Amino acid sequence: MAERMVAKQAPRFEMDAVLPNKEFGKVSLEENMKNDKWTVLFFYPMDFTFVCPTEITALSDRFDEFEDLDAEVVGVSTDTIHTHLAWINTSREDNGLGDLEYSLAADTNHQVATDYGVLVEDEGVALRGLFIVSPEGELQYQVVNHNNIGRDVDETLRVLQALQTGGLCPANWKPGQETL
Repeated sequence: MAERMVAKQAPRFEMDAVLPNKEFGKVSLEENMKNDKWTVLFFYPMDFTFVCPTEITALSDRFDEFEDLDAEVVGVSTDTIHTHLAWINTSREDNGLGDLEYSLAADTNHQVATDYGVLVEDEGVALRGLFIVSPEGELQYQVVNHNNIGRDVDETLRVLQALQTGGLCPANWKPGQETL
């Protein structure tokens, strides 16, 4: 039986990544927490596919909105940082990513995907999992869906804003509306 993760401390991670400046570096939940940042951690199955670049670029195109909400976005797949960089260096017109505003991390040993419960073991790839972690390290939101379906950036931003209200947000709540 699966173990509940929401409302518990999120699994800590540190991974090699391609940073927005296209240099290799590290990303970690501890660093985001130290900087009092929310973490929007999303997993995708693999580089050079078809649905993935639509999500990755859509999140990058709206990065300023996440930044305004004190959130760090981190994308993760089980591919290497070298494959990530090759995909970033491929233009969007050629099914690449082009420049990104956030880091793409490499979970090559599959540990982080396993810790977050999204690894498809027999394929060695992650499902589309999205997790929002508070600056205190508490996992406050998770959604995992089939790899055929892309995620909605508007919904991710809405949920992040709802979590940041600290109040009770009713169904169909939108930023700026009253909480309960």
